[in-house]
Amino acid sequence: MPADTNATTGPAALQGLATEPGVPKPDPILVGDKIKRSFGGLTAVDVGHIEVQRGAITALIGPNGAGKTTLFNLLTGFDKPDSGTWSFNDQSLSGVPAFKVARRGMVRTFQLTKVLAKLTVIENMRLGATGQRGEKFLSALFRPLWKSQEDEITRRADDLLARFKLDTKREDFAGSLSGGQRKLLEMARALMVDPELVMLDEPMAGVNPALKQSLLGRVKSLREDGRTVLFVEHDMDMVRDISDWVIVMAQGEIVAEGTPAQVMADERVIDAYLGAHHDTDLTELDHEAVQAQAEAELDEEEAKHDD
Repeated sequence: MPADTNATTGPAALQGLATEPGVPKPDPILVGDKIKRSFGGLTAVDVGHIEVQRGAITALIGPNGAGKTTLFNLLTGFDKPDSGTWSFNDQSLSGVPAFKVARRGMVRTFQLTKVLAKLTVIENMRLGATGQRGEKFLSALFRPLWKSQEDEITRRADDLLARFKLDTKREDFAGSLSGGQRKLLEMARALMVDPELVMLDEPMAGVNPALKQSLLGRVKSLREDGRTVLFVEHDMDMVRDISDWVIVMAQGEIVAEGTPAQVMADERVIDAYLGAHHDTDLTELDHEAVQAQAEAELDEEEAKHDD
């Protein structure tokens, strides 16, 4: 996927934009309006407007409990908002389940990796591909119908494993990988869908220093391929190193936007981390309660869908 050289696309198009929350972008790939999510009496997300620039790397930062991961879950169909609308490539994603969001070209990874530990690395990669004829019951009985497609999927998987320096782990069980290697595998598997937008939830969490540079390089390479990246991260060195644009959340709201240099000097950001907002962050127990309720509600919705 070659990078677009259009003047309205990519990092260059962000130069000179205002630093106000929800500032319009020249070529947004993802747009959200009035997105709200509450758990009991606690408002976890209350985002008036958000836009993500196509072809750029955007960081979503904020103190613990700011609502970053909850917003990720809402945008990607892993949770449902109380209200709000959002679109990807001008197509509404409101009410679209997570697996269909991924098929449309918007994929995400998780803070806690979701690799299938008892499958090998190459098997995990093959599962990432969509539209496999061999997954249908009748077709599965006749190998000639899907053998050539599976061979092509395997070639693509091997190319990605080599690119992510996981080819030597090809036949290892995913459960035997280190935390950093699992992050790399999850990112590589996400690319099996050939997505336009890759959303990374704390890609550096739990990664040892030896693998951090490798991960940073892989994230940068996504932009070089012409893809868009939106990531949640607490590592400010990473944010400064690779971000083209930064969106700051506090208490569920977007409080500031801008280039890394602009954001780091913004009084609203300093306040969000160290001032008034800092005093009202969620406690660890509050955060666990919110997460538990979200998971319970999602399970209930899945049960209704299964019925």
